[in-house]
Amino acid sequence: MKALQYRTIGAAPEVVTVPDPEPGPGQVLLKVTAAGACHSDIAVMSQPAEHFRYALPLTLGHEGVGTVAALGAGVGGLAEGDGVAVYGPWGCGTCVKCAEGKENYCLRTEELGIRPPGLGAPGSMAEYLLVDDVRHLVPLGGLDPVAAVPLTDAGLTPYHAIKRALPKLVPGSSAVVIGTGGLGHVAIQLLRALTPARVIALDVSADKLRLAREVGAHETVPSDAQAAAAVRDLTGGLGSEVAFDFVGAQVTADLAATVVAVEGEISVVGIGGGAVPVGFGRLPFEVTVSSPYWGSRTELVEVLALARAGAVSVHTETFSLDEAPVAYQRLHDGRIDGRAVVLPHGQSPRTEVDPAGGRGPGTRARPFVG
Repeated sequence: MKALQYRTIGAAPEVVTVPDPEPGPGQVLLKVTAAGACHSDIAVMSQPAEHFRYALPLTLGHEGVGTVAALGAGVGGLAEGDGVAVYGPWGCGTCVKCAEGKENYCLRTEELGIRPPGLGAPGSMAEYLLVDDVRHLVPLGGLDPVAAVPLTDAGLTPYHAIKRALPKLVPGSSAVVIGTGGLGHVAIQLLRALTPARVIALDVSADKLRLAREVGAHETVPSDAQAAAAVRDLTGGLGSEVAFDFVGAQVTADLAATVVAVEGEISVVGIGGGAVPVGFGRLPFEVTVSSPYWGSRTELVEVLALARAGAVSVHTETFSLDEAPVAYQRLHDGRIDGRAVVLPHGQSPRTEVDPAGGRGPGTRARPFVG
């Protein structure tokens, strides 16, 4: 089968041919219908050799949906042809966190060497994906694969962050969303669907601010030197009850600390390497800071239910598997509107249009690794 693999430190990912996987006892083989590309993948591929923690070659893709192609011995509850979404943060299934359905916070992953698909284990950027246990699959329930696949991370991660902050997002409150790209534009929709809060979106890109307005942001603010003052002005000088940072760079973490209100919450979701200083006098009184990771299987079920109800959708741009390296390049360059989705078993219906004014998928861009 074909697969997109990161094979050499500092090199771009390649489409290669690898052996077809076969399910063992308890495993499920999926025919991948859609796979999502994410900035987390770029973060992995940008690591220098001394910090790289995975074995190479690595088949990319931690967002995946597919149809059941084959069942290993002992697997029940599924039939060939069933459409399913993959719950990505695999855990041991037996520790106290896994028993709560929170495999994203499994306590034994390092001890047992458990890795999520695409982030250590072979991922979904391939024609077939081997899933280790049926508990890591959630029925699609009729959702379109392209629409559903980003929800397994770009939907689940902001949903988890927002759900834990709901007690603060009461009538009259404000929520700041910093970074309105892949995860941020979904977060705006979730905030509108789940809370009465006033949503204030910040980004450096005019195109992403336009997208934020389209999906429901009440206010949009350029993320520049005047952003904090603008948020304070919009909130009557009080600041925002919750600030969600979907970038996670130091400059955005600093911005979140500047716009949060007394007794507010900062949620640093992005993995840009920034940090929020915590200590007396460093933040407004009684501000809490969290760094949530992915979400629980139950929360994925809830996100898919919201999508079926029409409460949330993801702007996507699709690519064939052969075009997947280009998808990652465009993602790295900030030239994807929403999320990039790879279709391993079909040609992309995407038109050859480059929103940045280039020549489309054939445009040669600078490398993003090395």
